[in-house]
Amino acid sequence: MPESLFETPVIAAPMAGGTSTPALLQAVHVGGGMGFLAAGYKSPEAMTAEIAAARALKVPFGMNLFVPDPGQLPPGPVARARLESYRTELESEAVRYGVTLPPLRLDDDDAWQDKIDALLADPVEYVSFAFGLPGKPAVQALQKAGTLVISSVTSVPEALAAAEEGPDAIAVQHSSAGGHTAAFLSSGSAPTDSPAARTTAELVAQVRAAVELPLIAAGAIMDGAALRDVLAAGASAAQIGTALVRTHESGARKPHKDALGDPSFTRTAMTRAFTGRWARSLVNEFVVDHQNAPEGYPAIHHLTSPVRAASSAAGDPHRLNLWAGTGWQQSREGSAEDVVREFLRGL
Repeated sequence: MPESLFETPVIAAPMAGGTSTPALLQAVHVGGGMGFLAAGYKSPEAMTAEIAAARALKVPFGMNLFVPDPGQLPPGPVARARLESYRTELESEAVRYGVTLPPLRLDDDDAWQDKIDALLADPVEYVSFAFGLPGKPAVQALQKAGTLVISSVTSVPEALAAAEEGPDAIAVQHSSAGGHTAAFLSSGSAPTDSPAARTTAELVAQVRAAVELPLIAAGAIMDGAALRDVLAAGASAAQIGTALVRTHESGARKPHKDALGDPSFTRTAMTRAFTGRWARSLVNEFVVDHQNAPEGYPAIHHLTSPVRAASSAAGDPHRLNLWAGTGWQQSREGSAEDVVREFLRGL
């Protein structure tokens, strides 16, 4: 990517829930890449505290925000009834660990506007958005404050919509990526790979032909060869996530790290069971048992949170969100510094 945006083709993906840490930022930077923190699930105060910790390391970094869906806030009576029904379905999971499910919490992921205001008052180098578009006023305000803005998309139509708001770059996420899909122009069904974009490189090439903005590729980029492919397709950088989850500096829960190296897990799938939004996870018992989970982010995230925490504390990976891209079997332990160096060595 041009030096005006990044000085490296390897970007550590923002991974919410504690996986992205200041320590991970530093290790990725030493290895020759650049990292992002994630504001998802965090209060504005927790977000700003993490920014302060990252600044103390004196490395460049970005912050990622989840864009709330105004169409779901508050949910209508039919959607609310589905959420209440799912809460009842989850009671057996709570009993398993002796925890209590919280009442339905219907919010916008902890004060969206407060987070924007905090980032305007104390700007960071980069801000990226997922789950939707932030709106042209937010993009322009952040840019005026000196921040470079990145919008996340999963298709050409989404890229065209994003480009209309004038961001500095676009992150192009293929459905092979681990964790939540960034899709926002979807029918509500699980994202699938279309014949026209079977790989991340093919999707990047499609978006490259449609927009002129710098592109960041995301999805199943697990080694130098995959990095070369997306750069050749027109990306200026690649965003890696699953490749870093097992590293020492990752804040991912230990059962999650261990599961990525456990041969008993044999496939991934898109699921709404953990958060109410489609995300790619290793297939465990929770994914199988709750295949019909309704749409409802972040309400379902809040509902399942005590179950996931208890599962992790018990060392049980089968009630935990095991986010993983389709190339998870190539992930490895060690330092994030070494992982990034290995990616760059192949260029």
